Amino acid sequence: MLQVKNIEKYYGSKNNVTKALDRVSFDVNSGEFIAIMGASGSGKTTLLNCISTIDTVSAGDILLDGVSIAALGESELAKFRRERLGFVFQDFNLLDTLTIEENIGLALSLNHADPQAVQRQVAGVAQKLGITDILPKFPYQVSGGQKQRAACARAMVAGQSLLLADEPTGALDSKASKNLLEIMSTMNRDMGATILMVTHDAYSASYAGRVLFLKDGRIFNELLRGNRDRSVFYHEILDVLAALGGDVSDVI
Repeated sequence: MLQVKNIEKYYGSKNNVTKALDRVSFDVNSGEFIAIMGASGSGKTTLLNCISTIDTVSAGDILLDGVSIAALGESELAKFRRERLGFVFQDFNLLDTLTIEENIGLALSLNHADPQAVQRQVAGVAQKLGITDILPKFPYQVSGGQKQRAACARAMVAGQSLLLADEPTGALDSKASKNLLEIMSTMNRDMGATILMVTHDAYSASYAGRVLFLKDGRIFNELLRGNRDRSVFYHEILDVLAALGGDVSDVI
């Protein structure tokens, strides 16, 4: 589904250049759940921003279903973001003046979809994510975990092919974090969502089927979970994080 080919990203001026990404390459197959980890400044958020078209690469290419993102014009990029990408951010990004139902269906409404069709699609994804009862409420009336479920529903309601999550558990307590990760696993397993999640947290990463570790803008290591128990995978992730920079607490 997704091909990242030798991408580089530079910031700064000619006399003071920072190389945030250094020849990063990997593929993402449809239906995968991948976590991206690394210490602060390793390039993981920059990588996600380039894939999401929030930022542009300095060199290399990113292809989704064989189509180069770099080749898209502004109107095509906007259409690409609406129809192909779903976003889940740490701070939810829900609009306080809209109900949960209206927030989830906003992208469909902006695409001038039939209102009854929007209502059906919202109801369907809300049922799968267990938030049907909060649809009439406003974001300030629900918990952080419910807001994040609503954000996941919004990301999936239009059938987007790739879900991008940037520190999705960062604003949640441990119970809500676990609930959200279980929901994301369900989305991946039962709804066919392809998920790319940036996280600093080894526990969150252990829910993924594959973990990419970045160091100084390069892929340092990769772990595949396979059929191993999640707790075993979690400790393997900790071992790689320790090798990344010595003190695991600096990374997780």
